[in-house]
Amino acid sequence: MITVTRLDRTRFAVNPDLIERIQASPDTTLHMIDGHVYVVAEELDAVVDLIVAYRARVLHVAQAMTSKSGE
Repeated sequence: MITVTRLDRTRFAVNPDLIERIQASPDTTLHMIDGHVYVVAEELDAVVDLIVAYRARVLHVAQAMTSKSGE
């Protein structure tokens, strides 16, 4: 999950695997595969960076789990 901020400053977590596309026009809008749309305060590039960091964490944990089971 990544944590983002609505324009009213409330924060929420979203599963980045369910994001269909991200649009900046000028507000950053997350379009989900189920049709929901969220407008967030973060810039488009910041959301992409959050997704990259999330995926890196997932890969790191998976690699650590594989290393432990191979001992």
